[in-house]
Amino acid sequence: MTSPKVTSILFVCMGNICRSPTAEGVFQAKIHARGLADNVIIDSAGMYLNHVGEAPDPRAQSHALKRGYDLSKQRARQVKANDFEKFDLILAMDRHNLALLEAACPEAYRHKLGLLMDYAQHTNATEIPDPYYEDGDSFDLVLDYIDDATDGLLTKLQATDNRQEHPSRGLFPRPVSSASKDLK
Repeated sequence: MTSPKVTSILFVCMGNICRSPTAEGVFQAKIHARGLADNVIIDSAGMYLNHVGEAPDPRAQSHALKRGYDLSKQRARQVKANDFEKFDLILAMDRHNLALLEAACPEAYRHKLGLLMDYAQHTNATEIPDPYYEDGDSFDLVLDYIDDATDGLLTKLQATDNRQEHPSRGLFPRPVSSASKDLK
């Protein structure tokens, strides 16, 4: 009998206090609800160190909690060099952070990089907008996008797991391109 594969996923945004901890919290809740917590390792990080050690933005926490997602135990950290080797998937919230990841990532691990919104099933947006300098409605939009994209990611992850493929292969639904679509 083979043991279940463990897939590791890192969500990345600018400061790791709004979008990426929200993605981590939402996806964590979804894998727990489906009994997959032993099969998926989830973390989040930021490209910049401005907020290292801080809890997620209070507005992100408040809006997430209204939907049943508790982000309070998370603390911001910066992407580390060994993350590129350690994680099977490294998913950026937007193209700017993806470009920063690409610049820092060794060539051997570039196939692990992508955008979280590539997994969205009901949203045409290609990026999750940064709500930090916006109002509360922006945090709800971020949650809507993340909820859609993490549903798609979970579906893809389960389909890949059923085919017994290595976690870092077959998970990207479409190739990452530099062309940007308009946000909905």
